[in-house]
Amino acid sequence: MRLRAALAPAALDIVDDSESHRGHAGHDGSGESHFTVHITAAAFAGTSRVARQRLVYAALGDLMAPGGVHALIIKAMAPGEA
Repeated sequence: MRLRAALAPAALDIVDDSESHRGHAGHDGSGESHFTVHITAAAFAGTSRVARQRLVYAALGDLMAPGGVHALIIKAMAPGEA
């Protein structure tokens, strides 16, 4: 998986929220369009929320291009953060 390879997270949980968005923009009925990512990685230590999001987007690469993931909620923390 791309997030594991790029960020070596201590914890990673990916939730497919697509079904709860049925009928909304970006949901074409095929699923896998809306996700929530909970990730804890040392790579986030000392970085801003925006920098953390950029790291996640960079790791996902072309999956975030048009026609890929429509919506992504990112909850990124460094180890030891609550």
